[in-house]
Amino acid sequence: MAHDDTGDPAGPHEDVEVLVLFILEKFDALVDLVGSLDDVTANRDLAGLVPAGIGTNSAVQLLTHVCGMLRRWSSTVNLGVPVPRDREAEFSAQMPVAEVLEIAAHTRRGFLHDVALTDPAAAPAAVPPGRERLWTGSCHGVLLHVFEEISQHLGHAEVTRDVLNAGRRPCLPPALGR
Repeated sequence: MAHDDTGDPAGPHEDVEVLVLFILEKFDALVDLVGSLDDVTANRDLAGLVPAGIGTNSAVQLLTHVCGMLRRWSSTVNLGVPVPRDREAEFSAQMPVAEVLEIAAHTRRGFLHDVALTDPAAAPAAVPPGRERLWTGSCHGVLLHVFEEISQHLGHAEVTRDVLNAGRRPCLPPALGR
C-alpha cells in the first residue's frame, strides 16, 4: 500500500473519494425520503405540531436547501465558480415532489462535476467571510462541512417525516399528552 507525504496509507485523493461517497449516500437518502412522500406531505412542516416559536421546515424545503448548499460549497467556495442561490427562498420553497427530485438530480450531477475538478489539498477559492478556519483551510475541509450539513438536514427530514406519519400528532410524553 502506497503512502503519501502525510503518512496516510490511503492518500488524500482516496480520502476525498470516500468522503464523496459518504456525501452522496446521505444526499441520496434525503432524495429517497422526499421521493417516498406525496406532494402534500413533502411540503408540510411541523407547524402546529410542535410548540409555538419552534421553526420547522418541510422535506421539500430541506432538500431544496441542501441542493443550494451543496453547489454553493462545491462550486462557488471550492472552485470560485459562482452558482446563483437564494438561501431565504430555499426555506420557503413549495413544489411537487417530481420537481424537487429533478432539481436534486441536476444538483448531484453538478456536484460530481465540481468534485472532479477539485484539488482536495488546495485552499478554497472563495471562502465567505466569518467562516470557521477549521474547515475552510482546504477543499477537503469544505467537503467535510458539506457532509456535516447534509447529515444534519437528513436528520431533520427524518424527524419531520416520522412526526407527520405518526398520525399528525406530536410525540409528547404521557404526562404532557393528557
